[in-house]
Amino acid sequence: MQVEDYLRRDDRIVLPTGSTEQHAYLSLGTDNILAERIALEAAEPLGIPVLPAVPYGITPRFAAYPGSPSLRVETFLTVVTDLLDSLSGQSFRRILIVNGHGGNTPARSAAAEWGARHTDVRVRYHDWWDSARVMEIVRAIDAEGSHASWMENFPWTRLPEVKLPEERKPEIQVSVHDPAELRRIAGDGSFGGPYAHSDEDMLRVWQAGVEEVRGLLESGWE
Repeated sequence: MQVEDYLRRDDRIVLPTGSTEQHAYLSLGTDNILAERIALEAAEPLGIPVLPAVPYGITPRFAAYPGSPSLRVETFLTVVTDLLDSLSGQSFRRILIVNGHGGNTPARSAAAEWGARHTDVRVRYHDWWDSARVMEIVRAIDAEGSHASWMENFPWTRLPEVKLPEERKPEIQVSVHDPAELRRIAGDGSFGGPYAHSDEDMLRVWQAGVEEVRGLLESGWE
């Protein structure tokens, strides 16, 4: 009933997408936690509803790490387009997909293709961590950092009583697709760089991400 009332005055909604997968010493749910939380913080002042994050994504290379289930590309894209069909059928006309997992990027093209067939609906796709604004701050803090490194180490993605290595891990070039070989190369799962930076640095990154998502919700529909 509350959503019905909301739709009488607004037609925006946020769909976060993520993945459940290894993140070295961080939570398996890191991508889901970040995508959903950044959407919630961005949307709350605007009164826009945020759906729970789609918790599984495209992550076949991590198959050798237990707790990292993957969807096939076609399955994930079907899930995303089915949700767009459903939401548009319920009168949502501006849908922002906030993605937290790099492997899910085929959904950008799927969303654009869907939008071309549904010209009465505006759909946007946003990789929250990979924008020019966020990455400018990230690289100003540290030139090295990638999957499961300090870049994803926020207070809300850490695991209690898990001690992080203090040394900086050399960055690895991950171009293999075989899961067993990837695990041999990546070891603990981090792709390199330090495992942590100060909370002050992390909150700078986070605030930029929140403000960018909020800006898209406010004026990113044209």
